[in-house]
Amino acid sequence: PCVRNLTVKEIKESYECNTGRVIADEFNQRGIDYNAVPVALCKNHGVFAWGENAKEAVHNAVVVEEVAKMAALCEMINPSAAPAPKELQDKHYYRKHGADAYYGQ
Repeated sequence: PCVRNLTVKEIKESYECNTGRVIADEFNQRGIDYNAVPVALCKNHGVFAWGENAKEAVHNAVVVEEVAKMAALCEMINPSAAPAPKELQDKHYYRKHGADAYYGQ
């Protein structure tokens, strides 16, 4: 997810801690499993990624960077490109991560 900007107060009073809080708040508010989605984008900052170890966290960050490049190129090629419908997004996610998962690469 993309998280909100920190307030002036949050920046001045414990910037690093509050950055973590806005990430956690966004995951909690949207009901996102932080193990299933091990990255967040912070406005005016960049990607935060995590994993079971440093290697996995770096891998997750690299994946986000590559997906961002793909999205940017897609929008350059077709400025009217739109996100896939929610149903298609859910199908791709749950066939790999859902209770009845049957697909994985």
